[in-house]
This record gives sequence, C-alpha cells and structure tokens, in this order.
Amino acid sequence: MIPTPDLWLFFLLVLGVMVLPGLDMACVLGNTLAGGRRRGLAALAGVIAGGAVHVAMATLGIGIVLKLFPALFNAMLLTGAAYIAWIGASLLRSAPAPRTGDEAPAAGHPVPAAATGRAAFRQGLATCLLNPKAYLFMLAVFPQFVRPGPGTLWWQVLVLWLVIAANQAAVYGGLALLADRVRAWFAHRPGAGVVGARAVGALLVGVAAWTAIEGWQRL
Repeated sequence: MIPTPDLWLFFLLVLGVMVLPGLDMACVLGNTLAGGRRRGLAALAGVIAGGAVHVAMATLGIGIVLKLFPALFNAMLLTGAAYIAWIGASLLRSAPAPRTGDEAPAAGHPVPAAATGRAAFRQGLATCLLNPKAYLFMLAVFPQFVRPGPGTLWWQVLVLWLVIAANQAAVYGGLALLADRVRAWFAHRPGAGVVGARAVGALLVGVAAWTAIEGWQRL
C-alpha cells in the first residue's frame, strides 16, 4: 500500500491544484448561482465522476497517448475552453429571474428539477473530462504515487481516487454551499441577480480564455 507520508503529500498536492481557479470550479460555481444548491451539487457529482474517469485513463495508460500525440491534447484543451466559454456567454446574454427555491428556471418556462440536475451533471462531467489541467496533473503527478506490484495496483489507484474525490467534494462542495447563500441574497434583489449572473458569465469566459492560453503555452 501507499506509505502514509506519501498519501498526505498527494492530498496536499491535490488540494493545492483544486483551490486554484479552474474550469471545474467555474462550472460548479456557475451552476449553483444559476440554478441553486441542488444544481450545483449535481455539477459537482459530474466533476467527481469525471475524476474517476481520469484516474482510470491514467492507470490504463491512455494519458500517454495524449502525450505522444500533442494534437489530440491541443484539440481537447481548446474544446474544453470553448465549452466553458459557451456557458459563460449564455449567462452574459441571459437575464434570469432568481427565486428562493433550489431551481430557478427562466421566467415563464418552468424546468423540472430532475432535468436541470441531469443537465448539470452532464455539464460537470464534460467539463472535467475536457479540463487540460486534470490531464497535466495525471501525466506529471499521479504516476509518482503509484508503485505497481502483484495485486496492489488497483488498490493504490482506488485510494488515490478517494483522496481526489474527497478534495473535490470538500472544495467544490463548500463553494457550492457558499454560492447558494449568495444566490439567496440575490433572490430578493432582482437587479443584483442579473448583474451577478452576468458577472459569473464573464468569470467563466475569463477562466476559459486563461486556461486555453496557459495550457497552450505549456505544450
């Protein structure tokens, strides 16, 4: 099994990556402010599921393929950034009518909570899978903590994934709860709610642009 000091080091590295603004954080934040706590947590569940896929891909060596063929990585990086920018642009164009419930559909068009929850989950999953920062971490850091041995590889991978999932739940989940309180404040101030939605849209567009530029320069 993985030595305890190594586990703590891995935990701190993962935490350090997740507290920095990025696509996953922006996705959870945007969904919470646009649709409430339930939608934000659904996006978080999608991000955690995406993290599991990242771990499986790294274990199976698929990440090496991306490293050997940079064009694939470039395409994934730009697609992920464009996806988040599209979400941000949608918020910039819209003027949602916030309310105090967990879900805030557009005025005159009620949307079932389950539908918006599923959409948020898919959004979180897609954002995580298209996040270049996650692939860079899996290529550069994750392999350093895996020591292949007879019958031990998948147990180590499971433990490391649990560390990643716990960090995602704590950091992004805490952000979702905080953002939901901010949204409740906006619910009583429609004008401020419109400004807040547009500010989140601008944030998402900015994060997408920053991610694309920084990731491209590292290649």
